[in-house]
Amino acid sequence: MALRTSCFAENPALISHGFSTCRVVDSTPSLRPSTLSLSLGNPRPSSCRRRIRRITPAVSTNVDADLPVQHADVKATSSAGWREFARRVSGEWDGYGADFSHEGKPIELPEAVVPEAFKEWEVKVFDWQTQCPTLAETEKPVLVYKVIKLLPTVGCEADAATRHSIDERWVGGTNNSVSSFAYHHNGCYVAVWPINDKRSANTSKLLELEHCLVDPGNQESRVRIVLVVQMIENGGKGSSMVKLRNVRVFREQWYGPFRNGDQLGGCSIREPAFASTEVLQNEELIGTWESHEFASRFGNNHENVKELLDETSRRLVRDEHGLVLLPKKLWCVYKESEDGKIYGEAGWLLDHDRALTSRCVLLRDGTVEAMAIGHEKRQH
Repeated sequence: MALRTSCFAENPALISHGFSTCRVVDSTPSLRPSTLSLSLGNPRPSSCRRRIRRITPAVSTNVDADLPVQHADVKATSSAGWREFARRVSGEWDGYGADFSHEGKPIELPEAVVPEAFKEWEVKVFDWQTQCPTLAETEKPVLVYKVIKLLPTVGCEADAATRHSIDERWVGGTNNSVSSFAYHHNGCYVAVWPINDKRSANTSKLLELEHCLVDPGNQESRVRIVLVVQMIENGGKGSSMVKLRNVRVFREQWYGPFRNGDQLGGCSIREPAFASTEVLQNEELIGTWESHEFASRFGNNHENVKELLDETSRRLVRDEHGLVLLPKKLWCVYKESEDGKIYGEAGWLLDHDRALTSRCVLLRDGTVEAMAIGHEKRQH
């Protein structure tokens, strides 16, 4: 039986698309197409579209309701900038996702979800096939998306795919679960999510630093790099200990307007699995770069959704400190400064001399100080 709570929120348009406004969501969401005017164009045709087999998946909102989050402040955004961002970010984003250790080593999928055929052939499976249906309101900063993991299959199996789990995230509105969110009108964004992890002790909390980078040469291609940071309280004996626990990466393509994950690209999906492919090399990143950035500062005010508007340029020297090398020309950096600030960076090497980066600066208590998206060029 599908689960639906009895509370109704301020966003009936989003409810009508199957998104819950409470912590428990419908396990068989509505498949009605979007009625919002998103102007995203027609979906790409596919000769092998995969229908989703509806089972009762593990549904989670995974964000920690006990950690402080704030409601979005519309004043922190420009209406034109948000409308353009909403147009670009909304839709069906399908691809693959994988987890990596804090050293960048790929992590195998749980044995229970791997088909027997792969085990017999001694094939290691690292990648989840994923969907990320996303819908943003155009007139106010409210956004919701789901990360849907599909069970691995042998071959195309275009007739059906089974959902393993759903993780639903909200930005803005009464259901807001994000600590801080900064966006650029081109579809890039940075987000900090407080996470409820029942496996961690009461003295430990998790934060996810999510960096969404859109290919400037192809607006239908993007990556999301998530740094999972563990904050361990020191029992009142001083500052807490903060460390990078693992990294999560999604490579996604846009497959058309929002349908709430009704269909998947199946065997015609344009993104291949990537977790075990060749990683970036140190020498491709080490050196001097000129960065043109769009930034926003947060501080102690109550605005938690902001547009990246402040343009700055700076020269930086990138070294190996805190560097985690990933496949497909991706990387991330996690390090702490002497003054106790935490720096989380994600990057995408577009070619030998150009890179797209995202940065988040936090204090040791998890408070976000600043976020930025940067376009970098190597200096020779």
